[in-house]
Amino acid sequence: MHYHRCVSLGPRHRHSPDLETGRVSGKVLRRLAALASFSILTVAASKPVRGEESYPQVWVNPGFYSQHFRSGGQFRSDNWGMGAEVAFSPDHALLGGSFINSDSKRSQYGAYWWRPLHWRLAGTAVHAGVVAAALDGYPNYRNGGWFVAPLPSVAIEGERIGANLMIVPTIKNRVQGAIAIQLKLRIW
Repeated sequence: MHYHRCVSLGPRHRHSPDLETGRVSGKVLRRLAALASFSILTVAASKPVRGEESYPQVWVNPGFYSQHFRSGGQFRSDNWGMGAEVAFSPDHALLGGSFINSDSKRSQYGAYWWRPLHWRLAGTAVHAGVVAAALDGYPNYRNGGWFVAPLPSVAIEGERIGANLMIVPTIKNRVQGAIAIQLKLRIW
């Protein structure tokens, strides 16, 4: 095990050497599966959606949790911030907010989410599609300036509680890829 100083987690935080090789280890996969299961159970435990959903819907979130594909212990996983999502219909939503990114810098984002795929599982709405996001704050990409990234995404939504799962693509030597989860609360 290697020990690294980690701003977000205090004086010492252990990282698995498997992460440094670039391979996703069984331990990382188990953590991702546990996190996804917890999110799905949390949403499923919320009051189920009844009948037809009403729009627009307004959701707020506290940022993201990111599990990086290859981190070597140098990237933040707890990407706290504040964000909002407005779904105008099952197929279209706008997102915006600010968070501390994986490089421990402040990022802002604005995005359009096209969600053409829909399911209903045990009274819980599931929407899938692609987020076209404009982000800034990553020092290795455009000196922290704005750039656009496509993010394959899934929303799992109960009546008041939901979760967004996103795949962040790796941009070699600029942005480290990850699977990100964002818990959210519907306020309208």
